Amino acid sequence: MIPQEIIRRKRDGHALSPEDIGAFIGGLTDGSVGDGQAAAFAMAVFFQGMTLDERVALTLAMRDSGTVLHWPSLGLDRAPIVDKHSTGGVGDKVSLMLAPLVAACGAFVPMISGRGLGHTGGTLDKFDSIPGYRTAPELKDFAATVKAAGCAVIGQTADLAPADRRLYAIRDVTATVESLPLITASILSKKLAAGLSGLAMDVKFGSGAFMNAPEDARALAESIATVARGAGLPTTVLLTDMDQVLGDSVGNALEMHEAIDYLTGIHREPRLHAVTLALAAEMLVLAGLAPTPEAALPLVEVALESGGAAERFARMVSALGGPADLLEHPDRHLAKAPLVRPLPAPTAGVVSAMDTRTVGLALVEMGGGRKGHAQAIDHAVGMTAMVTRGQEVAAGDALCLIHARDETGFEMTKARILEAITLAPPGTPVALPPPVAERLGE
Repeated sequence: MIPQEIIRRKRDGHALSPEDIGAFIGGLTDGSVGDGQAAAFAMAVFFQGMTLDERVALTLAMRDSGTVLHWPSLGLDRAPIVDKHSTGGVGDKVSLMLAPLVAACGAFVPMISGRGLGHTGGTLDKFDSIPGYRTAPELKDFAATVKAAGCAVIGQTADLAPADRRLYAIRDVTATVESLPLITASILSKKLAAGLSGLAMDVKFGSGAFMNAPEDARALAESIATVARGAGLPTTVLLTDMDQVLGDSVGNALEMHEAIDYLTGIHREPRLHAVTLALAAEMLVLAGLAPTPEAALPLVEVALESGGAAERFARMVSALGGPADLLEHPDRHLAKAPLVRPLPAPTAGVVSAMDTRTVGLALVEMGGGRKGHAQAIDHAVGMTAMVTRGQEVAAGDALCLIHARDETGFEMTKARILEAITLAPPGTPVALPPPVAERLGE
């Protein structure tokens, strides 16, 4: 296999054979393909795309680059093994509540998650804000946690889809994140390696999503669903709105705190609640625990209101090395920024639009996301109490609270958020799309 010849063929618009793709992914895994070649391959795919057969071949090759879990041999014989994945957004902390919520309903959720990409946050970065929590445990500890708690949210270990882990980091810093074939293969290789029996996908559209236009998001949803089913994985896709921050907070420790407040019933932001319930219902249908999403919703509500979901979360956190009293005392354990200050609205008006991507980039510039793949993250910084579209504000009302490391960070974030939020004259009607726009079933 000559990597540059495979790159050249894709660069020139030719379809690659399964053998070509398998050889290149094998080189990613064993190190014989360099970072520059991996970046060139990603850029060639970005511009030339891939056929359905190529996407399936790429997904399976990345899955088979490491261990593929077989849950019956790990003690979960005939158990429903389901998961969810989001294409990424700003303030999207759904996975933090969803895994324990579905586990409390009787399914098992081995969630292989990723870190932030570009302007979007990453589930693993949020769990890294918990002191002691191991996002890269040994496989035996991962399996033991799933069995004991019903769920475990971790990252790719050295055993699971290692080729994807390497390509994922390169995509993040080479402007190739938005490639439909690469997104599809990255998501599904991890999920297939996790040995799932069903997958619920949350494909986002809007200013904070990688696919801004609904039609582009639908194309990605159809790609994921088609490739997943071609690989034998039943999959349901929801198209959800990302034209504003999901929930009230942006930033890793801040979003973890919001998730804890959600699970314990202290506060549940309506849009975040709607998306969480919808995805939980889809996962229960895929698990065979309910015949329809409508029939699943009462089960989800009971698990939430009874405290069962919170208990599963606490059990998972403790099993993976986090503090046993995180639910009771989140302020004792989660990092706090030294400077917390409101951002006053410059005029009275209605929040008519939000450039959510700019909000996400503000977090990256504060240090709460990565500009390079090896960069450390400041888990404390971010924004809370974010205004929502359609909200009326008076001059001087807080558009959000900025949690910054210093005055420079505050001023930079202030400028970014003012740039991101559009205020229309008071009383201006604002059309608000539903949080869940569309469902693509099996």
